Amino acid sequence: MDLVVAKFGGTSVGNGERIRKAAQSVVNEYMKGNQVLVVVSAVNKTTDELIDLSDKAVGKGLTDKQKAEIMAMGELTSIRLFAATIESLGVKSEFIDPYNELWPIVTDSNPLEAKIDFSTTTKKAKGIKDLLNQGIIPVVCGFLGKGPSGEITTLGRGGSDVTAFLLGHCLNAKEVVIVTDVDGVMSTDPNKIEEAELLDKISVEEMRDLATHGAQVLHPHALKYKDPLINAKIINFKNGDLSSKGTKIVGPFEGDMMKIASLHDSPISVIAIVGEDMLNKPGILADLTACLAEDNINIFGISAGQNSITIFVNKNEADKAYHLLHNLVIECDILSSLSLGKDIAMITLVSPEFIDTPGIISNITEPLRKNNINIVEISSSQTAVVVFVEWKDGEKAHELVKEVLK
Repeated sequence: MDLVVAKFGGTSVGNGERIRKAAQSVVNEYMKGNQVLVVVSAVNKTTDELIDLSDKAVGKGLTDKQKAEIMAMGELTSIRLFAATIESLGVKSEFIDPYNELWPIVTDSNPLEAKIDFSTTTKKAKGIKDLLNQGIIPVVCGFLGKGPSGEITTLGRGGSDVTAFLLGHCLNAKEVVIVTDVDGVMSTDPNKIEEAELLDKISVEEMRDLATHGAQVLHPHALKYKDPLINAKIINFKNGDLSSKGTKIVGPFEGDMMKIASLHDSPISVIAIVGEDMLNKPGILADLTACLAEDNINIFGISAGQNSITIFVNKNEADKAYHLLHNLVIECDILSSLSLGKDIAMITLVSPEFIDTPGIISNITEPLRKNNINIVEISSSQTAVVVFVEWKDGEKAHELVKEVLK
């Protein structure tokens, strides 16, 4: 039988009617012949209310351990309600919380931002599999973990999403369904632009970047556990149907979740364009990039300053790009001059762990500083850092920064 992991967010279990509707969708999926594992968040706003209540009652005297135990009450309540509702619909269910011997998610001892012990969790998840094989629907607390001494820990904001993808990975689920209060991932926030459209699918990388920069649909940390062989989607609880279309999350594709440090195999040339107060002149960046795009010249990086813009292109296209951009400088009153600089080496570092690693930029740059290697430019996203150094230092710099990923 196929296993479906269904995660219900706080809004989707926001009242008794919604809990029953959610439970019915789980039972319907079970009746199709599938195994179903349910992950449930606290009822909408419960966690915030518990935090507010404890802050007002105890204030600064509240320890992190006490706070984790108090915050956990939301999930401890919601799984009991959900499991009882499933049983009222005629299917056997069992709630699993950190006090249960079958509890799978083991962490370190950090009460509020616990790190998962993946190998131990994978072993413990076998107990959940045994339950599923008995025809029982397990209902598991999202957001929570169990520390080394059996204490309750929490996985941080978005922890229920982490729980769903983690258990889906450990149990080789066919699909992870994130049930929330939107139809899926939109082309933008529909509250800001009415013409926003529902996406049929989105890649793990795209979803991670959207989530990191403010999209509330899914927590980016959860995507570390997205297995490329497991289907995933985001649907609206209003449909009351786990087979609803929603938005598929595809990937990760080969290399997306790997730690990679690569040195571009040929030199990069840097072209610097200067002009007065360029950042406050609309359209300048568009003019520069369009000028090169028309001749099919690829840009590896752009850096903008108050009075300059630096563009990185392949060395074998540098002279052509240089002349094209010079023509633009002559035509544009805002631009003053440009220069073609030294040969540059481009080193790209990729790791899904960058998003959770404070100080990652300094970790990368420190060994270069110690070895007197000058950084021409550096840019970063949530999972990648690109470093430009002089070509003569490229191979040595590559070897040094590779150590950061180990």
